Amino acid sequence: MTALARWWRSRTLHTRLSLLITVAVGGAVVCLAMASWLAVAEIQQHQVQSELTTDADAIAAQPQQWLAGSATLPEVDGRPEGGHRGRHQLGPRWQILDAAGGVLTDSSVGLPISADARRVAAGQRRSVQEDVTLDGDSYRMLTVPATGGGAVQVAVNEDPGNNTLTMFGVALAVATLLGVGGAVWLGRVVARAGLRPVQELTTAVEEVAATTDLTRPVPVAGDDEIARLGRSVNTMLTAIESSRRAQRSLVEDAGHELRTPLTSIRTNIELLLAVERHPERAHRLPPEERANLLRDLDAQVAELATLTTELVDLAREDTTREEIEPVDLADVVAAAVNRVRIRAPGLTFTAELGSAVISGRPGELERMAVNVLDNAAKWSPPGGTVRTELRVDADGCLLTVTDDGPGIDPVDQPHVFERFYRATAARGTPGSGLGLAIVAQTAAQHGGTVMVDSVPPHGTVIAIRLPCARSSSVS
Repeated sequence: MTALARWWRSRTLHTRLSLLITVAVGGAVVCLAMASWLAVAEIQQHQVQSELTTDADAIAAQPQQWLAGSATLPEVDGRPEGGHRGRHQLGPRWQILDAAGGVLTDSSVGLPISADARRVAAGQRRSVQEDVTLDGDSYRMLTVPATGGGAVQVAVNEDPGNNTLTMFGVALAVATLLGVGGAVWLGRVVARAGLRPVQELTTAVEEVAATTDLTRPVPVAGDDEIARLGRSVNTMLTAIESSRRAQRSLVEDAGHELRTPLTSIRTNIELLLAVERHPERAHRLPPEERANLLRDLDAQVAELATLTTELVDLAREDTTREEIEPVDLADVVAAAVNRVRIRAPGLTFTAELGSAVISGRPGELERMAVNVLDNAAKWSPPGGTVRTELRVDADGCLLTVTDDGPGIDPVDQPHVFERFYRATAARGTPGSGLGLAIVAQTAAQHGGTVMVDSVPPHGTVIAIRLPCARSSSVS
């Protein structure tokens, strides 16, 4: 069975479908032929039995008249029967026996008298039916008691019926072979026609794979299962193309953003190396400038490390090493506030955090909160206040972070969550333009939204809306 299963799985879908159709149609033809043959055989047996019984009962009812030659046979199945058929062998052969088993009719009929037939004649049995051979032909013989004693024997030749049945069987066999051959042809035709849309879809997908052109959709026609598959393939191609464009954009933007700090680091290192190689020029680089160069290198390396980390976080998209679990957002935000407070000692941080349980990934949520708070601390003036509030309302959990900074120009507000976007006012400050993009991505992955607005007379508020645990959907 295992070998058969392996063989079946190794066949093509076209071959398997052809075989299934062939077996189904061929099996139906064979079953119909067998049923027809059995039905004809049963009808023939019924006719022989009816003829035997009718003739035997008719002769047994009036044996003396038959001996005198004045009786005729009745109709059998609507067919008029007359004359002494047994004597002229035009129909059943018959003879009458006395109580001792002796033959009272013309002995030329020659029906054999068995021990069972003698018992019927003696009144010891009701009837007996036997298969006998006469003159090389096969007969079915029936012996029944006769009125007044003795018995009647009637025999019907079965060879004509058997020959007819054999010829009918041969005809059925030929028809069956033709039917099976037709089933094979029909199976191939139906399989080819039924799988043509699949073949066309396969060809189109293989062409897309060979050309890597994801912008050309697979042709789709109709509303059947193949059409649904084609539309699903087109949806998948669109998603892959969108992902590829996003990846290409990320790589290009990342390369552009990395070029500046790398160029600056390389310039500073080359200057330091030049001094090391030519000590006589050391007077050209005073100690205080050398210290400034080292501090710049340290800041640039730190900026490059931050940028690299943010790129990795942003490129991760929907994948993560964390499991989704119930998280109290208040605890996550409190930890983020404590981290940023240490990095910005000149600012005041206030937090009003109500318990808000969501389904999410704690690490990503904390990184999101840290990025929002870092952005607020970056733009707040010395001595300013960063206010954090978390509350639950009818629409879910709402986290707001408000700073005392200069605010965001209305022209820049629609773009602050885009990758590498730097507002005009931010281009002279440290940063990669990825922090708020990571905030927007994390919020979207947790089924939420993020928005930004200005606070009169100055300042910015960033609001993050997330669904509570009972209605959350994390991607």
